[in-house]
Amino acid sequence: MERPPPGKVEDLATLAKLDEKVLLDELKIRYYNNDIYTYVGDILIAVNPFRDLGIYDDQTSNLYNLAKKTELPPHIFAIADSAYQCMIGHGGRTPENQCILISGESGAGKTESTKLIIKQLVELCHGNTQLEQQILQVNPLLEAFGNAQTLMNDNSSRFGKYIQLQFHNGQVLGAKISEYLLEKSRLVHQGSGEETFHIFYYMMAGLPKSKQEQFCLTAADKYRYLACGTAGVSKDKESSKKKYDELLNALDLVGFTDEEQYDMFTMVTSVLHLGNITFEEDDKDASYIPEMAPVDVVAKLLGVDSQDLAGTMTSIVTHTRGEQVTRHYTKQQAEEARDAVAKILYGRLFGWIVNKVNQLLAPTHIVPHSEQREIGILDIFGFEHFEKNSFEQACINLANEQLQYFFNHHVFKQEQEEYSREGIDWKEIKFVDNQPLLDLFLGRPLGILTVLDEESKFPRATEKTLVAKFNEKFGKVAYYKPAQSSKDSRFTILHYAGQVTYSGEGWLEKNRDTLPPGVMEMLQSSNNALVKSIFKAQVTRTGSLAFQGRQSTRKTRKGHRPSLEAARKRKLTVGGQFKNSLQVLMERMTSATPIFIRCLKPNHVKAPGSFDMKYIQQQLLYTGMLETTKIRREGFAVRPSFEDFVNKYKVILCKPTLAGTRDNCIKILKATGIKGWQVGKTKVFLKYYHIDEIADVLETMGKSAITLQRIARGFLGRRQAARRKEVARQQAQKVAELLSQIDGLSMKLISQQQTVLQNDKNIPQSFFGRPDSVLIEGPPPPVPDFPYRDLSSIGGVSLTSSDKRDYLQPKTFADSATQASDSEEDEISDDEFIPVPSTQHPGHKMASVRWFQETQATQIYDPSQQNFIAEWFHGVISRRQSEMLLKEKPTGTFLIRVSESRFGYTLSFRAEQRVRHYMIDQLRNKKFIIVGESKVHKTLKDLIEYLKDNKLSNWDGYLVEPCGQKSNYESGECDYGELVNERFYFTLEEQIKRQKTGKQRAMRESSRPLPPPPENWQTPPLPDRNYSLAKDMERDVSKRPLPPRPAEAYQRLLHNQTGRRSAFKEAQHNVYAPKKK
Repeated sequence: MERPPPGKVEDLATLAKLDEKVLLDELKIRYYNNDIYTYVGDILIAVNPFRDLGIYDDQTSNLYNLAKKTELPPHIFAIADSAYQCMIGHGGRTPENQCILISGESGAGKTESTKLIIKQLVELCHGNTQLEQQILQVNPLLEAFGNAQTLMNDNSSRFGKYIQLQFHNGQVLGAKISEYLLEKSRLVHQGSGEETFHIFYYMMAGLPKSKQEQFCLTAADKYRYLACGTAGVSKDKESSKKKYDELLNALDLVGFTDEEQYDMFTMVTSVLHLGNITFEEDDKDASYIPEMAPVDVVAKLLGVDSQDLAGTMTSIVTHTRGEQVTRHYTKQQAEEARDAVAKILYGRLFGWIVNKVNQLLAPTHIVPHSEQREIGILDIFGFEHFEKNSFEQACINLANEQLQYFFNHHVFKQEQEEYSREGIDWKEIKFVDNQPLLDLFLGRPLGILTVLDEESKFPRATEKTLVAKFNEKFGKVAYYKPAQSSKDSRFTILHYAGQVTYSGEGWLEKNRDTLPPGVMEMLQSSNNALVKSIFKAQVTRTGSLAFQGRQSTRKTRKGHRPSLEAARKRKLTVGGQFKNSLQVLMERMTSATPIFIRCLKPNHVKAPGSFDMKYIQQQLLYTGMLETTKIRREGFAVRPSFEDFVNKYKVILCKPTLAGTRDNCIKILKATGIKGWQVGKTKVFLKYYHIDEIADVLETMGKSAITLQRIARGFLGRRQAARRKEVARQQAQKVAELLSQIDGLSMKLISQQQTVLQNDKNIPQSFFGRPDSVLIEGPPPPVPDFPYRDLSSIGGVSLTSSDKRDYLQPKTFADSATQASDSEEDEISDDEFIPVPSTQHPGHKMASVRWFQETQATQIYDPSQQNFIAEWFHGVISRRQSEMLLKEKPTGTFLIRVSESRFGYTLSFRAEQRVRHYMIDQLRNKKFIIVGESKVHKTLKDLIEYLKDNKLSNWDGYLVEPCGQKSNYESGECDYGELVNERFYFTLEEQIKRQKTGKQRAMRESSRPLPPPPENWQTPPLPDRNYSLAKDMERDVSKRPLPPRPAEAYQRLLHNQTGRRSAFKEAQHNVYAPKKK
């Protein structure tokens, strides 16, 4: 077969000749042709272009929708499509959980690849619900709090995350995120040219002036924690402000309330102010705080006492033999205590954000575990090698070593061992096994993390003693190189990606991650609800926050579960937590079918259009891509058992019952016509492309079967139709014969009658029938009077309970979920995010009416209108009624109406050729969103104002003017009269008061009795609130007169409105008036 031109090979595993030079040349030519994706069998290579190529639009996304891999160019969307097809069992596959592993250096494009995969998976579900939109917003949200600019990457993930998307019948059911090892040390110190987390720069650029004053913020260069990254604020302030607005929208869309967002930003700003607390020493080397202003600001923001806060950072109080002893910190110890408080504040806030996201993305209903499927996506920090490498870089590179081992084990080791067991004709392919290096870090009893934990137990241990222990224990290990000088606290590890020199400075402190005594108790007693909640939460064995306090079901050797107090005393170190995290991660990935994506970084300077051959070669070498290409070309990636293979493909032989034997497998394989397969002792060995080839055979057979069915059904249908026609013909013939006989008999009878009359004149005419019609006209006979009401039972079954209408009363079932057991020693398990049922609309109009009356009064409040009701608002009217209202209106005329079949609204407006309708949903945080759009709005009025200046995603126009009531409503009749009942203005008044006091508004109002209606009120009071009881309402809503305004509530609203305007003018004068000295 003739070799394709260079750069045109989409799958490198199909090349007959492949060496290092060919591999590099192919990638280089494809890169310069903007073909950044290349297959190596079922593995995708992605080279970061450092620019937008315009290949991720909706049109491209639609191409990779249940498509064949060989019919389209390589793409990240194809990997998502392949994972989705395997998950749902498309094309004859067995439905299985999938796991997409994205690896590569920092800056290679892993985070962007993750977002693109999630975007495509949502598209494949054809999902346009709130849940899909929430999932798409999670990555930008976590990036703001967990990503930062480094020398290698402008948007580097400073934490690892594993995203689990849960599916049922091909639709997204929910999602869960696990986070690993947030780099908290970046808060207090950043390297030259690096920045802290993005959120600080977003806030400094985007917070409005009023919020900055509330948080006591000033210029960015005034904060010590931003000293190395102030350029991040000034270099692109408009971009940071835009990112801040996008972050707020993401928080709204995911479901964070305004109060939660305010508390989040309060904690973030408190970290900034903490960094400005300085310390001095007195003559006795005791630290003190010369300027208390920053302490007061932090204490105010965190809701704690400023003296307590200052005390925990400058001294430690112990009790010995009943006496209280105070020991003052030195200046260095006080600074370390301050930084420790800052790190735990931010670290716990980040853990709470992840936990809250998991709560909001939890499934809304329970689905049996056997019916659920899952696609996991791993986006973890890339391999790092800086000028100075510390504990964080060691953990990051260890995680990459673990992923490389998983890749080697799955692709090389496990596969080739199976070839040997099954007796397959195979020539072994050598690969670099990094198991010894993992043993160097994770081995027991001797491993770097184990020695680190042991040394962390000694208070007097230093970085020099730690490195000396490392040199003593691992000096003879091939992958470990001690420094030449015994006084040097550095050492070198030979990683799979290259050697990295680490500095032992700070390892012990970072591994201990200890807090100054008293800080935890102080923060647990905070009057800030979020701070108090976060610090009352417990830490699991993997380092995540647990708010539910679930204990492990595992018992100790004595059969007793240790107390929580004992668990706290043996607090795991950061290294121990990270080791557990890697173990759990490997378990999750092993339980699914892995799909690998290798991201490559084309150059060191992050420049588009530059392909550094030497740098790419280095990445290909340490990832073993040449060996991977060979094993994918020559190996057998698909290895089903005989029984599974026969059960899946026995239809090819057209035999419904077929034993799962070796001979039957061979018969099926020969029938398919594919080449290159082998059959072992217990399994069939297929190449990665054989599955698609067999799927083509099944598809052809399916089409043939449909053709045969069409022909057979057509034949049977025609034959049945012919039979029915013959039966109908015969019946018609018999009827005709019968009618002919009747006609003949009638004529004969008439003839005989005439003969008798002529022969016998004495027979009267009435003897042969009445002269009038035989039919007697009149009312039908009456129905018998059967005593239904007196009947109490039939056949022993009582009928008296039918009037209770129990079938209308909803039944409540308790949620149940299985708690997973914890096999580790730590007694706190991860939180369990069980399904939380959403409020279901019962499907009748009265439910919408009651929902509006009880929760939505303020949404239509407009003080500029005579009745305080917005001009654009309409009641529970139908789609057709809204179209009739807008039919003759100009383009851009709009209205908002209450939905009859769900708790929400519908936006209807006049477009160029027709009236368009968009559903409006209310989120859990009581804000509003147009279904299918990403922008969240605080109120309906905000939504309308936004659409007057911004376009919808699928309509090139703007809202212009509201559609009022019809002209025949001038007498006071309107279509929202049913919603504005006798208590509307009292309810409106209460809700406005509640908003003023800042209290959360529940889905239903409180049970406190409302003021009685005026005496002149005519309509009866509303029945008891019950959304599930349907009431028949046979009245014309659009013709119902608007109730008169109760004078008492109306006058109070009017007075409050004028009072607010006066107060605003007075406040405005006080702000801008010159202050007296």
